[in-house]
Amino acid sequence: MIHELKIINFRSFKDEVTFSFEASKDSGLEDNYVISMKDGTRLLRFATIFGANASGKSNLLEAFEFLRHFWKHKPKDADEPTSVEPFFLDSESVHKPSKFQLKFYVGETRYTYKLIIDSSAVHEEQLNVYTSSQPSTLFSRKLDENEKSVVKFNSSLRLSELTEQEIALRCLKNMSLFAVINTVNSSFGSLEEARNELRNRIMPTIGPSTHMLSFAERKMVDDQELKDYLLGFLKKADFNIYNVNIEKTKEEIPEQFRKMILSNSDVPEDAKKSLQAQNFIETLNTQFEHKVHNARGTELYKLSEEQQSRGTQRILGIEAAIRESVKNQSFLAIDEIEASLNPLLLDFVIQSYLSEKSSSQLLVTSHYDAFLNRVDKYIRKDSVWFTEKKEDGSTRMYSLKNVRGVNKMRNLQKRYEEGVLVNAYPHILE
Repeated sequence: MIHELKIINFRSFKDEVTFSFEASKDSGLEDNYVISMKDGTRLLRFATIFGANASGKSNLLEAFEFLRHFWKHKPKDADEPTSVEPFFLDSESVHKPSKFQLKFYVGETRYTYKLIIDSSAVHEEQLNVYTSSQPSTLFSRKLDENEKSVVKFNSSLRLSELTEQEIALRCLKNMSLFAVINTVNSSFGSLEEARNELRNRIMPTIGPSTHMLSFAERKMVDDQELKDYLLGFLKKADFNIYNVNIEKTKEEIPEQFRKMILSNSDVPEDAKKSLQAQNFIETLNTQFEHKVHNARGTELYKLSEEQQSRGTQRILGIEAAIRESVKNQSFLAIDEIEASLNPLLLDFVIQSYLSEKSSSQLLVTSHYDAFLNRVDKYIRKDSVWFTEKKEDGSTRMYSLKNVRGVNKMRNLQKRYEEGVLVNAYPHILE
């Protein structure tokens, strides 16, 4: 589970900001909302971020997405850019590296990951584990004067000299050590456990324009349990969809298209090998059965996915992703979760998620400030965050629980609109 993420000099985060899933001592809404660790740390399963446009909400999600990609990506060579973006609205910060520090748990074991990186190279990367009150460094790496990565491992990992030499050769300056050890045939113990947790339990971020129906289709076609769950969800949410029929079809790959892909240097070699091994593309054909009641009685009509509303398509995909996170105990981020969704449906989605027993975590951004009137009903104060754009263009981020006098406030939505919650609401200049 994610504990907290500190960010410095990444996109709109110029100065250090900290986002945390750590729960306060408040005992309200404990069931299924708070997961308690053996070391006493209490972690939330849900958090939401409010703020004006361009205040930095999405950039927090981008930080998680950057790390998720970085941990898996294998560069073509040492000259490939890392894709990290510093704070560009400052003549000094634009030339400084970005810094990340992530606290997380694998089961009951606490880890801390540190990364200092610029557009061309990793300056520092480190992983600590807490098997006692004091941390042990599992690995650390630094960039030397020759722009080579120098890696040191904890002796408890018991790596052979040959393995360490192989890693040193493969560890490009613009590459995560997690991606390196994935290419080495050796066991890395607790280092490997941490790597697997971060690589496999942080799901891709869902954006407001992400085509989610295709995700749901791919999952449902081979998972009857998920399909039954989603159909039940749609029924509870008052959709008149009775069934979803998904058929796999195979289409031959045009030779011209095949040659174009195989000659493209940007296409990964694994993808090219997969393309060479087959002569067809597998596609899915989906039809929705709608049950209606009219003067003739009850009738069923089949409609294509293109004939479904954007909201229907999005909710089906979002709920499939949330179900996946619950099942696999994963972290999922959704940007502007309210896009194309009815407010009552959005309430139903969040309440349904919080009713599940799981160590999964859901982080969402939203402009739907009516959510604030759900605080203390099914949303905790410590799970609500705000972003604010400062005069220098950078982002400040803070939790509702730290707003002075919040426990005495009524109608938080109105207080938000009035700018009482530390200027988190957008100001329209006349």
